[in-house]
Amino acid sequence: MKRFYKQASFAAAEGGYAVLLDGKPIRTPAKAKLVVNSRNLAEAMAAEWRAQAETISPAGLHLTRLAGSVIDLIEPRRAQIIAEIAKYAGTDLLCYRAENPPELASRQRAAWQAHLDWAGERYAPLAVTHGIAPLEQAPSALDAYAAAVAAYDSTILGALYLATSALGSLVLALALIEGRIDADQAFAAAELDQTFQIERWGEDDEAARRRAGIKDDIALAARFADLHRAG
Repeated sequence: MKRFYKQASFAAAEGGYAVLLDGKPIRTPAKAKLVVNSRNLAEAMAAEWRAQAETISPAGLHLTRLAGSVIDLIEPRRAQIIAEIAKYAGTDLLCYRAENPPELASRQRAAWQAHLDWAGERYAPLAVTHGIAPLEQAPSALDAYAAAVAAYDSTILGALYLATSALGSLVLALALIEGRIDADQAFAAAELDQTFQIERWGEDDEAARRRAGIKDDIALAARFADLHRAG
């Protein structure tokens, strides 16, 4: 789409802040008013629109698109989204460890156990297994993680949903959103197994693109949450 505006700015609006294109507020794909309750997030979104060239590239509007998803998809389906995020506690990546080769098992323990220990103290302990056999977590633990997810507002839920999907781990996603780890640390932990295989066998173009997409999603989730919290 050709750029149709000259100026992009933001201003206070009912319920928070809106991004303005030539003085007119933008709307979500579902035609709702795109209003966020963080000035810093609105400012960053306006910067995305200012950075567009003669042709608008959706790839350069990550924050705007995620904010629109919160309004169009997260808020109307809040209970369902909470359930979808919380279910990752039952199959969390960090709970499934390799038995062989020993070097991989050692790396997993070194990279993952501290995060599980933190989550166990903050929310509830999760059991660990070796191999691929299904692991059944305690119902009380699953309830605790569901309650933790439900406590977030819809904006943070949007970031958490993106992070959990990218990481395959609710524990890592919570650590990222809460600022315990940064995006690079979260990516390294989530992609530990793949990195191990790449070191041994190399990486093809498709795998590289997949990993780049995951890394971008993790970074976006972290930045979106940080901007929202900055107010």
